[in-house]
Amino acid sequence: MPLLHLFFAIVVLAVWGSNFVVVHIGLERFPPFTFAALRFLLASVPLLVFVPRPKTSLANVAAYGALFGCGQFGPIFYAMNGHVSPGLTSVLIQMQAFFTVGLAMLFNRERPSRANFAAMAVSLAGVALIATHSGRGADALGIILVLMAAMAWAGANILVKRAGQVDMFALVVWGSLCALPPLGLMVMVFEGPATAFAAIIGADWIGWSALAWQTLGNTLFGYGVWNWLLSRHSATQVAPMGLLVPVFGLSASAWFLGESLPSWKVAAAGLVMVGLVVNLRAQVGHRQ
Repeated sequence: MPLLHLFFAIVVLAVWGSNFVVVHIGLERFPPFTFAALRFLLASVPLLVFVPRPKTSLANVAAYGALFGCGQFGPIFYAMNGHVSPGLTSVLIQMQAFFTVGLAMLFNRERPSRANFAAMAVSLAGVALIATHSGRGADALGIILVLMAAMAWAGANILVKRAGQVDMFALVVWGSLCALPPLGLMVMVFEGPATAFAAIIGADWIGWSALAWQTLGNTLFGYGVWNWLLSRHSATQVAPMGLLVPVFGLSASAWFLGESLPSWKVAAAGLVMVGLVVNLRAQVGHRQ
């Protein structure tokens, strides 16, 4: 991989890792479901005229949007609104890798190896360590919600794989549009239009900057560049770099928010990441 492409990849991972801090800041200004709905509104509606619908069925686009937009970020934003710290969220969400393996086994009849199961056991030990320290950066509800989000992300991964060779940027834009109805319903039911409207009117420039980062940096730039890299290099070259997300996430949370990094938290993150590395090496070895 050329150094310039490697630089782009590291920038994307830094954006994704630091994004958990940005979400924390945004949630101080917006209710969680309102914040999520605004993010996907701005990531879709202004671009629909310029970005044609991806060449896959509308059902696939709608399902992807429901999982990626509502299923993933709805629970994450709610969990981060006082139930789990940004740094631990960046660690727990990486369980999507194992959920993806499980769904691939269920729907695509792929057979995980013993190394896959061993890797999952190691990472689950990390999640269990976080659970035993419930109340110190994450409560039970927060852990469950982030794991639900990881499962939704895994479902979205399976849909992307089934969609085949389509314009992934267009899929993100149109999928973001399809995320709006369920997110809008969640705003109406759990927050109410008056609360959402008051937050929008009362938001300061910091809140709108956090929303712009979510829309432009995390969603459009991040996924656009990542898909661009995947189109030019093998997945075995690009995917391993995703393991840097928790590193950036924990570091950014400690640096900007003063999130503590006690030994148990470092150990839990280490277990999750070791499991991911073992799983990745098993996948590469299986392909070779």
